[in-house]
Amino acid sequence: MHVREDNHTWHLIVNPKAGRGKVQKIWPDIESALQACNIPYSVKFTEYAGHAVRLVDDIVLRGGRNIMGVGGDGTNHDIINGIMQQTWAPPASIRYTLMPGGTGNDWARMYEIPADPLARMRKLLSGATAWQDIGQIEYVKNGETGSRYFVNVAGLAYDGFIGEKLSKNPVKNKADYLFRVAQYLFEYEPSKALLEFDGQSVENRFYTINIGLCKYSAGGMQLVPQAIADDGLFALTYALSMPKLEVLLQTARFYNGSLLQHPKVTGVQAREIQVNHAPGMPPLLIEADGEYLGQTPVKFTLFEKALQVAL
Repeated sequence: MHVREDNHTWHLIVNPKAGRGKVQKIWPDIESALQACNIPYSVKFTEYAGHAVRLVDDIVLRGGRNIMGVGGDGTNHDIINGIMQQTWAPPASIRYTLMPGGTGNDWARMYEIPADPLARMRKLLSGATAWQDIGQIEYVKNGETGSRYFVNVAGLAYDGFIGEKLSKNPVKNKADYLFRVAQYLFEYEPSKALLEFDGQSVENRFYTINIGLCKYSAGGMQLVPQAIADDGLFALTYALSMPKLEVLLQTARFYNGSLLQHPKVTGVQAREIQVNHAPGMPPLLIEADGEYLGQTPVKFTLFEKALQVAL
């Protein structure tokens, strides 16, 4: 392990289980790339769910200001929560980046971060950075209010329904994910809800509601193709209830960026968003960055340019 404690040192938080063990397999290549590019680094490995949050706190407490996640979107999500929750330094003073090694790698796709270790480290040497907005979600779980930050895309209704299912039985690969999306569709019944955003309100049965900061989720889908990561606004996409066969027929739109052209799909930009289930109706479930959180009522708050991304 090559370490030099100064403001050039990158502190790696590695999830060896990410990508169904992919990170553990490619870890020697990642270390070789770091050394080939003469990047000083330290390493900590996650040992349990949520461990990355504590590791971030310890790194920042000890003066570290450059953090690199090694893993997938779940690892990314935990580290972002660690950066936003820690109280030792302003979150915007911390440079963060990812060495993608997960199944979907959707956040890395937004920034065109290479999955090849050597290409990734060479790109890091450019020193280029970008600012990104961060979202915070208040939700309910087991009768108590919870709060979580997110960096990519959050989904309610069908997306939350899938999120809960996958939290109990993770997918094996992209093909498995697509199969399950179709399978679970026939188990899902849209619930009536009230969606409020920037003084507007829509009450209806929703197939899905997506709130995004970046464009890609679920392995390359563009459910919020209008997302701009640093514009101070959430990208909000909502689809009203429609026949299940119609949903399946729109699969290509999920990937090619044309989803908002469907007559039952609306896409807007919004600063403040709240969702609640209608009286007497089941709650809508919610996931964020692929992690299942809980259920409605939910409230979204935006922190503008809160994250400094090292490209």
